[in-house]
Amino acid sequence: MLTIYKLLIIQLPIGTPNPDDNKPLNFSEPFDVIVFLILPVLVIIFYILWRKNKNRKD
Repeated sequence: MLTIYKLLIIQLPIGTPNPDDNKPLNFSEPFDVIVFLILPVLVIIFYILWRKNKNRKD
């Protein structure tokens, strides 16, 4: 009885995202390039510039 209960608990509900359903990134699509390459680089650059500018004012 206890093993049947454990099997029922560990099952994924139908319709929920599953880690096995992930697809690799396709860098031939412009959306993937912008979101996963360009935006993170821009955020890092702007953060460095912001910190540099903040330190000059203090």
